[in-house]
Amino acid sequence: MTETLADIAQALVLDGKGILAADESTGTIKKRFDSIATESTDSSRRDYRELLFRAPDIDKYISGVILYDETLRQTAADGTPLAKVLQDQGIIPGIKVDLGAKALAGHPGETITEGLDGLRDRLNEYASLGAKFTKWRGVYHITDESPSFAAIHANAHALARYAALAQEAGMVPIVEPEILMDGEHDINVCQAVSEEVLRSVFAELANQEVELEGILLKPNMVISGQDCPDQNSIDEVAERTLDTLKRCVPAAVPGIVFLSGGQSDELATAHLDAMNKLGHNLPWKLSFSYGRALQAAPLLAWGGKSENATAMQAAFIKRAEDNSKAATGTYA
Repeated sequence: MTETLADIAQALVLDGKGILAADESTGTIKKRFDSIATESTDSSRRDYRELLFRAPDIDKYISGVILYDETLRQTAADGTPLAKVLQDQGIIPGIKVDLGAKALAGHPGETITEGLDGLRDRLNEYASLGAKFTKWRGVYHITDESPSFAAIHANAHALARYAALAQEAGMVPIVEPEILMDGEHDINVCQAVSEEVLRSVFAELANQEVELEGILLKPNMVISGQDCPDQNSIDEVAERTLDTLKRCVPAAVPGIVFLSGGQSDELATAHLDAMNKLGHNLPWKLSFSYGRALQAAPLLAWGGKSENATAMQAAFIKRAEDNSKAATGTYA
């Protein structure tokens, strides 16, 4: 039987499972390694990610892993391609395909994500290497002047063109419009901007005739800026986020996999859990696609030392299990 885009998307949001975002660029993972006084090399990055991917029982909680270009091409210490290490455990390999947020001309402080040029060929190569899904991130900043109409619509258009190309290549696109937590804005502003951004994204997806049954949405939660003196309760964030999604996300979308977006590990988990406790008869699954919120604890436990492998994997599985419970509303 031919596996459809909808089949892959549904498999990524099976009950109690979510996505590990292990797609840090070489520069980003160097910063992570610097924090534990570990040199970032091809082999150290491979060793770290292989430990995550081979953690005992990872398949109970993780449905897919977003890889970086380097990682998709790497082999484990025993010569097995890292993508196959995942596949052998029933975990779906994915790949980040955007080339990063660059300055948007004429709009100081705002960005447009690049990477559409040559994307068709890159997608076909990634599919041949085993990737079944993809990710592209658009970034929005909240200030008194932004996000502008231009930034909202340029990023929505890029996300939609990327999604159409990914589906053409037989891969599920994760569409990630991220409104950053940086700033003093309150939850009302975040909600208004989130709604405007999501409406723009889904309008462009419709224009590009993207099959909604074969995508996943990876949005921010509706939350006050980090520097806002008024920080809302867990239930308030959950309620505002659910209200926004109900207004803006079509029922045809199989799942919404949140980014943690600068929240603490525990808060990202608690917010997801609250949404699943509050949300009844929702048309889409609510799960996670976390990077730092899954990796901060294991990275610290590892410390770049092979003798800490068992402790590192245990810390990772604990975070994965907690978020698995949050994805079913059973986290305590």
